[in-house]
Amino acid sequence: MYRVVIIDDEPIIVTGLTRMIPWADYGCEVAGAAYDGLEGLSVIRSMRPHIVISDIYMPKMNGLAMAAALKSEFEDMELSLLTGYRDFDLAQEAIRLGVTRYILKPSNMEELQEAVRVMVSNLQRKGITGGKLAEEEGHALPQKESAAGSFTVNRALEYMKENYSHKVTLTDVADNTYVSQWHLSKLLNRHTGKSFSELLNTIRIEEAKKLLADPALRVGDVAEKVGFLDMAHFSRVFKKVTGISANEYRNTIK
Repeated sequence: MYRVVIIDDEPIIVTGLTRMIPWADYGCEVAGAAYDGLEGLSVIRSMRPHIVISDIYMPKMNGLAMAAALKSEFEDMELSLLTGYRDFDLAQEAIRLGVTRYILKPSNMEELQEAVRVMVSNLQRKGITGGKLAEEEGHALPQKESAAGSFTVNRALEYMKENYSHKVTLTDVADNTYVSQWHLSKLLNRHTGKSFSELLNTIRIEEAKKLLADPALRVGDVAEKVGFLDMAHFSRVFKKVTGISANEYRNTIK
């Protein structure tokens, strides 16, 4: 049986989808449900379903980012999104990320069952017959750079650029992009050729180079502004990234 998880912040919709779709007719069973995005991710990682039907706008979650995270972490998962808003651009982006169906609320039963048929057909075509869906961890990542992976990496980089002046950990970024730390680390390396710490240091040093143009700022002030609490650490990283010391760099821009 194909395992299904339903996520929506309206309990009546979760109940309706669970009871009204003849899941057994499609070789499916509802294995779990959740009422917000973070809970949904927890259920999905526990159940590893073949099919997910989720609202795109929910508390504690950016639905599109969640879709990208799921498709990058569980490449073979079939995902359909529900929304009460008609947004053509959003629908296009969802399909580009690998979402099977983008369904407007209120949706009729025929449309929902058509989505289920297509998702089941896709699973069958890929030779997936049942059991828990394999995680990418069990296989390393796909050789190709997927749109979902690129979306997740870009979101991670944006978060790092917005928060570089504070303490930023791999856990923080993984939580913001809705993927596991292991998966995010692999994605970053695959798409950029650099580790998390290398990317964060590069962002911080690029910002430090801009600040060093201001003679009123001491090098120690610059280091603190870009997130380094240890001046010696800043000096080592700056030289490693640029090849020269911060003071030497400052002299080149006078």
